[in-house]
Amino acid sequence: ADPAVDGILLQLPLPKGLDERPLLAAINPEKDADGLHTLNLGRLLKGEPGPRSCTPAGVMALLAAAGVELSGKRAVVVGRSILVGQPMALMLQAADATVSVAHSRTADLAQLTRQADVLVVAAGRPRMVGAEHVKPGAVVVDVGIHRLEPDPAAGPEAKARLCGDVRFEEVEPIASAITPVPGGVGPMTVTLLLVNTVASWCQRSGLDQPLADLLP
Repeated sequence: ADPAVDGILLQLPLPKGLDERPLLAAINPEKDADGLHTLNLGRLLKGEPGPRSCTPAGVMALLAAAGVELSGKRAVVVGRSILVGQPMALMLQAADATVSVAHSRTADLAQLTRQADVLVVAAGRPRMVGAEHVKPGAVVVDVGIHRLEPDPAAGPEAKARLCGDVRFEEVEPIASAITPVPGGVGPMTVTLLLVNTVASWCQRSGLDQPLADLLP
């Protein structure tokens, strides 16, 4: 691998027809800036140090900075992708939360999500989660980001807008805290990408710089 390169990121999802697995496997695990190499996912599962998937790690850093206590809490993750949902569940479990994972075939989603003290939504479906899904006082983290095209009936001045997986205007009055879209989880993902890259450089340079010390 090029010694001048400290971090490598494969931008997912790939276009249809391309298999991400051999491409992720080709990345040097120590330069894996998004923590998605099989070796690094195994490290996460075993609780060993190594690069962490940027978006879930960003969510964890955000929760820590906000003073959200996870130990003993009930957390629900909506979405089971390898990019967000699965590593998110593992990180929450490592923080001693009791974790449930919901997905497209989960029966009575609202019944499950209403049990959550911390609800992380990474379903990839715009405005999927509303007030009926949220327990009063829950912390809600909206990982999704979508571009909604303007309604033609709104006239030529109407513009496209960004939204998340959560209907923010419904959930904000109920939740004790909620991340906005845009400007919520997205910047944390970028931050953790840089953290992983710096940590990789420190490791290969022989510097004792644990990843946790680089978290915001």
